[in-house]
Amino acid sequence: MDSALIDAYRNTDYRVRLSQGGWASIRIDAPVPEPLRALIGLHGWAFITAWNPFSQVLPRPQNRAAQQALLGALRRLAATPTICPAMGVGRDWREPSFFVVGPTLAETDALVQQFRQNAYVHGLADGYARLRLTSDEPPRGQAG
Repeated sequence: MDSALIDAYRNTDYRVRLSQGGWASIRIDAPVPEPLRALIGLHGWAFITAWNPFSQVLPRPQNRAAQQALLGALRRLAATPTICPAMGVGRDWREPSFFVVGPTLAETDALVQQFRQNAYVHGLADGYARLRLTSDEPPRGQAG
């Protein structure tokens, strides 16, 4: 994965739809926004999508079908997570996403790899948002 793509992920605005209306924006290497802290509590969380596998643009119908399959997979996790609609907003693109509270890092890694994503955003409790790379090529894990 090249550094330009990692930079694009780092500069994305990861927006979570709030139940009372509006959005909360997550930024890489920044604390979780206040409106999300009560929802997260002491749990891990992730911001994930199934759109545009390996950052290759696909037709909208294929992306929608993949996103629905991801939602189904999230709902089948052992400990049913809290799932909120979300949107990744980059400089020239938008991707419908999910903000999920509760899945383990291993569960999220497996789902993100299943849906062929290069990376996702995650965190523990109300700590900092981190970019996690899922490629089999170095660097793997946290993006430095």
